[in-house]
Amino acid sequence: MTRITAGRRHPLARYAVLLLALALVGGVYTLVASTNQRADASIASGRADDVAEGKKLFQQSCSSCHGLNAEGTAQGPSLVGVGAAAVDFQVSSGRMPMSNPGAQAPRKPPAHWVNDKTIGQLAAYIQSLGGGPTIPSDEQVDPAKGDKAKGGELFRANCIQCHNFVGAGGALTQGKYAPPLSEATPAQIYEAMITGPQAMPVFNDSIITPDQKRDMIAYIVGVREEPNPGGAGLGRIGPVTEGLVAWIVGISLLALAAIWITAKKRQAQ
Repeated sequence: MTRITAGRRHPLARYAVLLLALALVGGVYTLVASTNQRADASIASGRADDVAEGKKLFQQSCSSCHGLNAEGTAQGPSLVGVGAAAVDFQVSSGRMPMSNPGAQAPRKPPAHWVNDKTIGQLAAYIQSLGGGPTIPSDEQVDPAKGDKAKGGELFRANCIQCHNFVGAGGALTQGKYAPPLSEATPAQIYEAMITGPQAMPVFNDSIITPDQKRDMIAYIVGVREEPNPGGAGLGRIGPVTEGLVAWIVGISLLALAAIWITAKKRQAQ
């Protein structure tokens, strides 16, 4: 009997073969999945030359905070896996590049080099690093195809605690705040939900479906386009502001009325 035959009949031989097969299958799967993920990411966000140009833009404008390979530094988090949607949201809204680090990146006019082409290139590069949420299509963010009533229910259930019932925004803790949604585009609203910027939680498709996200966009766009039937909107912040204005204006009018009445009585005497 040869050594090979004896080895085959060993009680542990079958387990050794099984482990070897599992290791081989796992290695091949990891290699194929990694290759496909990079290819799919590049295709989802642009051509290969977009990725190359995006890398140049990143190294020029973003690497000082996020690292040469987007691995993150003490000044900025890693961008591996954040996806193209996060890039489009942050850069198109002017939040990035961030000139003055603070508790939260404020919305501001985009940088001089920012346009649809450069955003697409930068997004393609970040997407190629590790996948992540992609930029939504025009159909996904079209308010005309959403249901305002359903969107209002979803918005009131998930968003008014921070953004106010009409998206006027509000203060949070540690210097952070929920920004007003008056200037956010439909695409930026959708991207914020799937990427969770700043203190905002992520509302992925298992929590709020794409159709429900579109309904919420329809509600937000519809509300901010509505007139204020009662006159001045006072920022639409709510009863606190309205009560403060009523108190100040009311007390002031009462004080002026009392002064006027007193003055008239003195003149009569």
